Amino acid sequence: MNGGSPLRLTLKVRAETWPLAERFVISRGSKTAAIVLVAEISDGASIGRGECVPYPRYGETPEACAALIEATASKLAAESFADAADARTWIGTVMAPGAARNAVDCAIWDYEAKHTGRTIREMLGLAPQQPVVTAYTLSLDTPDAMAAKAKSVAHLPLLKLKLGGAGDDERLRAVRAARPDARLIADANEAWTDTLLAPLMAVAAETGVEVVEQPLPADADAALDGLRRQVPVCADESLHTRAGLAALRSRYDAVNIKLDKTGGLTEALALADEAEREGFAIMVGSMVSTSLAVAPALLLAGRARWVDLDGPLLLSHDRANGLSIQNGVIAPSSSSLWG
Repeated sequence: MNGGSPLRLTLKVRAETWPLAERFVISRGSKTAAIVLVAEISDGASIGRGECVPYPRYGETPEACAALIEATASKLAAESFADAADARTWIGTVMAPGAARNAVDCAIWDYEAKHTGRTIREMLGLAPQQPVVTAYTLSLDTPDAMAAKAKSVAHLPLLKLKLGGAGDDERLRAVRAARPDARLIADANEAWTDTLLAPLMAVAAETGVEVVEQPLPADADAALDGLRRQVPVCADESLHTRAGLAALRSRYDAVNIKLDKTGGLTEALALADEAEREGFAIMVGSMVSTSLAVAPALLLAGRARWVDLDGPLLLSHDRANGLSIQNGVIAPSSSSLWG
């Protein structure tokens, strides 16, 4: 791809703040804006971009992740590579999985697409992207407020309920009564306890929930071992990369693959391969972000039973050339955005 010449790359990072359309609330807290980092990789002619969302749950802050990317940039400046794939391999050895590596890894993928004039789907041998239905997230609130929100988005076919523990039975029933037509998935964000687990799983089954995501804390999910589950259970906080997959066999039926956890598209693709071999269903998700972070995750949507990529819908506005999401359906992304 470089005519035999070594590939030299530079790396930059910047922080951006994107206001949300309304306050976003989960069991661990709330926010009114998405703070993202954008990494840019360049050879002096072609530029690739990647976006990440540092997550405090994993000990990440925008400042620390930006510092990590800047430190990597200093090391990168002294390196040369055979090609972009070689650069991605190098990044995987010098950066740990997490949000910072995600931004850099995705920037290198985008750089390769811009440099070669080929889409990443073409590089990976994937069929053209088809429109895909994404879940729309209802923030944690009172049962009446969540029911009212569910009614207000009657045009959206798949809803994801953020739950918080006590009172979730009422929340589930209220939303189901408000939207008997909707597909429902639920995310407890580690808020349930051993005592709540069985009764709330029963209500999830009663209300037709398709999957319950991370009901118990990641360090206390042993209670899922051998549990007779009426509804599939999906690991989120309990799984980041392939290294943690084997420990989940007796506890979870599905895994939520997020690029900010895996440390980029490279590991996300490998994790999806391994998860499928192990018999896990796949959910593909993302943090609250712009379309630049969601576009790489769309490469996994064709393999996912549930797609949860509504981040851009939660913003007051998206970046230029953002994804088109109409009635809960994401249209194929533009290569001018990413990839």
